[in-house]
Amino acid sequence: MLTLFAIPTYHDGLEEETLASLNISLPDALKKFIEAEVKRGAYSTPSEYVRALVRAEQQRQLREQIDRNLLKAIDNGEATDMTQGDWEKIRQRVFAENSRRKK
Repeated sequence: MLTLFAIPTYHDGLEEETLASLNISLPDALKKFIEAEVKRGAYSTPSEYVRALVRAEQQRQLREQIDRNLLKAIDNGEATDMTQGDWEKIRQRVFAENSRRKK
């Protein structure tokens, strides 16, 4: 069994988030593979390795969603020029989303 511990992470000296604990069962061959990756210096801990795998999968899924959205937009018809009003609406949505995330 591979045990991942709950520890706070820090960015610029400020606590960013607390990591939750998760216990997973792995076949011995997978556990040895992860330990070998850590030993060769690719990752500092087994937890770091698993976090990297999860982040990579999140990015892959996000990329797939973006690609689907782009294809859907392309199939929606003829492209039109962006107006100043269009850009302003985009800016407002981005600022609103950034403000929401900071809370």
